[in-house]
Amino acid sequence: METEARGLQSAEPPSPADGGDGGDGDDDGRGVDQGIDRELLDWWMLVRQGFHATQQCLVSELAERFNVGQAAAGVLLRLLTTPKHRMPMTRLAHEARMSSGGFTKLADRLCAAGLARRLMCEDDRRLIYLELTDQGEDTAQAISEAVTQILRARVLTPLGRDGFGELADAMRELRDANDDLGK
Repeated sequence: METEARGLQSAEPPSPADGGDGGDGDDDGRGVDQGIDRELLDWWMLVRQGFHATQQCLVSELAERFNVGQAAAGVLLRLLTTPKHRMPMTRLAHEARMSSGGFTKLADRLCAAGLARRLMCEDDRRLIYLELTDQGEDTAQAISEAVTQILRARVLTPLGRDGFGELADAMRELRDANDDLGK
């Protein structure tokens, strides 16, 4: 058990030579299921741990600096990069991976804070946009600058530009291969 815990926390997964389970290879009837690939599981746990540790640093710093949560910061950043700083609320909810009800509550909070406003589409009354206000644009710009600083320190420094680019490419491949939302 101690070997398994070290394997999940180490920088490198256990070698395939030991089956990745840290055991001696003897099976006493209660042993490791031969369908389990410990190396594969260890790699996945390291990916998750690396992402969550980095994300937690990012979220904590943003909350401390701007008093906004992860979802709000993500929506503000997304709106900052769109034409006219607005998007349909249903599309924003989809991209934020939120339910329509959950996103409506988030939009309510952004509007109440003066960071965004709702706009009806002139061509289709069923379509409602969420748009940054001037204050929201300023806040989103400041969050964008902070995220850039944090990413440079927490991701670019340890991985380098090439490593970060390779990671982004790999994650894009995984997203595209596994994203069933909207299909």
